[in-house]
Formats: sequence, structure tokens, C-alpha cells
Amino acid sequence: QVHLVESGGGSVQIGGSLRLSCAASGYTINSACIAWFRQAPGMVREGVAAIAPDGIEYYTDSAKGRFIIARDSAKNTLYLQMNNLTPEDTAMYYCAARSLYLKCSNGWRSLSNFADWGQGTQVTVSS
Repeated sequence: QVHLVESGGGSVQIGGSLRLSCAASGYTINSACIAWFRQAPGMVREGVAAIAPDGIEYYTDSAKGRFIIARDSAKNTLYLQMNNLTPEDTAMYYCAARSLYLKCSNGWRSLSNFADWGQGTQVTVSS
């Protein structure tokens, strides 16, 4: 059974940084595309970043230049380093794994491509 546990969320001021973690069990995170999504209140869940087994990274436009997705295969853990945070980044952040596709280029932004999700970690950015 796949189990994903996110951590690292919290409340920060504008311009601050956070590093989210997603510890996986029952699944090897570099087996296929793995991603971070987020969902703000009243909004649809959207893809933030993804990383393929070959290490190619994908980002939504608002995350480019500010967020970095990374993984530690030894720890079987996925990370999301978030810098220069703005109130628009306020959301629940979810780790998504066990993609239908090996490559993220096959549609990493699509929720239906991922079979397993964590419970989420809340990020709140305020002035």
C-alpha cells in the first residue's frame, strides 16, 4: 500500500521560504513522474511542479524561478523548496505519485494521471 506523508508547511510572511517534504512508503518515488499540486480555497487543484525519473523538472509558470522540486532516492522523499513566497501561494499542497506515465511530459498537470495522494500540508503567506 502506498503511503505519502507531506510535511513542512506553515505560516510565513511575504518573501519568505518553506521546504515541503513528501515521505513515501510502499512505492519508489523515482519509478515514474511524481508531482506537487496545490489547492487554494474555492479553487481547483493545480499542478505546481513535477520531476521525471530521468530528473527532468517541470514547473507551472508562477513557480518558475522561485520553486525547486527535488528528490532524495535514498530517503525515498520528494521535496519542494519554495522561495519568495506571495499570498497567491497560499494553499494546501499535495504530493501525487504513482503516475500512469513514466514521463511527466505525458501530462503531469492532470490529476487523473496520479493514483496516490498525500493528505496535504497547509502553506499560508501573509503580510
